Amino acid sequence: MAKLELIATSTFGLEAVVKREVEALGYPILQSENGKICYLGDERAVVRSNLWLRCADRVQIRLAEFEARTFNDLFEQTKALPWEQWIPVDGQINVSGSSVKSQLHSVPACQGMVKKAIIEKLKETYAIEEFPETGLPFGLKVTILKDRVTLTLDTTGEGLHKRGYRVCPVAAPIKETLAAAMVQLSFWKPGRLLVDPFCGSGTIAIEAAMIERNIAPGLTRHFWAEDWDFIPKKLWKEERKAAYEAVDYDKEIRILASDIDPETVEAARRNAEEAGVDDCVTVKCQDARTMVATEEYGVIITNPPYGQRIGEKEQLPRLYRSLRKFMEHNSTWSLYLITADKEFEGQMMRPADRRRKLYNGRLETCLYQYYGARPPKA
Repeated sequence: MAKLELIATSTFGLEAVVKREVEALGYPILQSENGKICYLGDERAVVRSNLWLRCADRVQIRLAEFEARTFNDLFEQTKALPWEQWIPVDGQINVSGSSVKSQLHSVPACQGMVKKAIIEKLKETYAIEEFPETGLPFGLKVTILKDRVTLTLDTTGEGLHKRGYRVCPVAAPIKETLAAAMVQLSFWKPGRLLVDPFCGSGTIAIEAAMIERNIAPGLTRHFWAEDWDFIPKKLWKEERKAAYEAVDYDKEIRILASDIDPETVEAARRNAEEAGVDDCVTVKCQDARTMVATEEYGVIITNPPYGQRIGEKEQLPRLYRSLRKFMEHNSTWSLYLITADKEFEGQMMRPADRRRKLYNGRLETCLYQYYGARPPKA
């Protein structure tokens, strides 16, 4: 198999989590930087990365890297690449781009020049006068940083957060990739009760169950690279079969998700069923302010209202006050809460044990972590 330089892109703040996931798949890391993890793999690595990475946004193949200060440089060096190895005679070419601190600062012009160079090369290679672009989509990205050009090919298509189980969306949902990261950044383990009192569409609870059931997040969805000729179809069949066989149905997992809105609760139930984890995720209608601890050493992982919508801001102090009292009366419980509210620690009347700046979409948020007493060793 061919050696490939792969890039797992990520939301800012999640690079360390994605790096650990790539290492767990067994691939050597080349570089870790803002928003991306670069690593070595092959065609099977493309398949496994798309199926198994929970917190990455997408998986790309690095095709080339070179210096370009003029449009002629960009055109000629792009055209010199063996595009016929990746793009067939009718491929649909979509080019996106970015440029930072570079002489070629017009992103639309750079995108147009790259696409023109690719099409010219393919027309020469395939001996055709017109390039139809009626076939499969190929997403390319031109990234220019300080006159250094990187060309990448997207293997994923729709972002990796599109697991396919969210059949009943609700307002302002948390991204699946971020929810999975929150679980992995926590100390929650099976045997301890996990609670999300503001469950919304149930994403945090579902992602937690999928992690512990060892369900590959991309198991039931489609990826662009599945249709390409240079990645054998048998690799997708083999890796999907292995992923199905890896699911652990025997582990005891206890997760409680609740919300005050009955329609939202029903949506979370249906999403859990679609994800195949309704056997270990209990969803009920409950006001978070009435939450009572029925055991010790529970873990709360949640994404409460941010106060961004009408009527929410007035409710937040009451919600935070009830949460503060709950934590004061249950010292063995731990809390992992993500919010854009910079006054949250003041409402809790004590600083978090740890903070982590993360982005929920384009909204800057912070994951506040309050650690309870650890359970005694068995």
